[in-house]
Amino acid sequence: MSVQSAIKRKTAPDIRARKNGEPIVMLTSYHAHTAALVDRHCDVILVGDSLGNVMHGFETTVPVTLDMMILQGHAVMRGSRHALVVVDMPFGSYEASKEQAFHSAVRILKETHCGAVKLEGGVRMAETVAFLSERGVPVMGHIGLTPQSINTLGSFRAQGRDEGSWDPILRDAQAISDAGAFSVVVEAVAEPLARKITETIAIPTIGIGASSACDGQVLVLEDMLGLSPRTPKFVRRYGDLGPAIDAAIQGYASDVRSRAFPGPEHVYEMKKS
Repeated sequence: MSVQSAIKRKTAPDIRARKNGEPIVMLTSYHAHTAALVDRHCDVILVGDSLGNVMHGFETTVPVTLDMMILQGHAVMRGSRHALVVVDMPFGSYEASKEQAFHSAVRILKETHCGAVKLEGGVRMAETVAFLSERGVPVMGHIGLTPQSINTLGSFRAQGRDEGSWDPILRDAQAISDAGAFSVVVEAVAEPLARKITETIAIPTIGIGASSACDGQVLVLEDMLGLSPRTPKFVRRYGDLGPAIDAAIQGYASDVRSRAFPGPEHVYEMKKS
């Protein structure tokens, strides 16, 4: 029996079946070692294009490339065993046509061995979602605040604060659900709208800054661990690892400068004795 057949990963249909059931736990990861930790507790690991901000220091996700996503997706697959791994399709890899989207998605699936891809957009991307789904590509949608559109949105402001602005977002959610996506991320929308979307559509909603009304939640790992210099207001920090890491590095640097750091000779002598 091969290693792959011996390991039972969660699949897109498994997550789809969680609608109105046990909440879906989802976090981002971009590395094999953090994926191994996240995998113990999460149903879904998202290799998000937020790696542009977290790993590369970009101001937005727009500069992220398909090759960057594939490289980190492969790392996360090596580090995880049980969670469904979803890889973001970066800006420019799917918008031109549904055929472009298919070719990009196939590269991601083939080169990373992940279980699904995620793309942003509602009504305008419904035809693409259907095209991919019909051809064997599991798709997670993303509506509400869509970070790849920051240059047209102008800012990362919350969506749907006024009930009069709900209709376009509700249509986006319904279109993605009808097109065959197995779930949809709902980002930065007001709680009443998130609840309405969750009650209306047939697929699980995964909120990020969209309240507990959704079928699950996702956060950027570095945000919730206190490692990001700037975090959205809605993020609850479950750790504050930045100061601890800084103190550890400071201690190391101090030992090296004072020659208190054990070198190879010291280690060798310890082993001999």
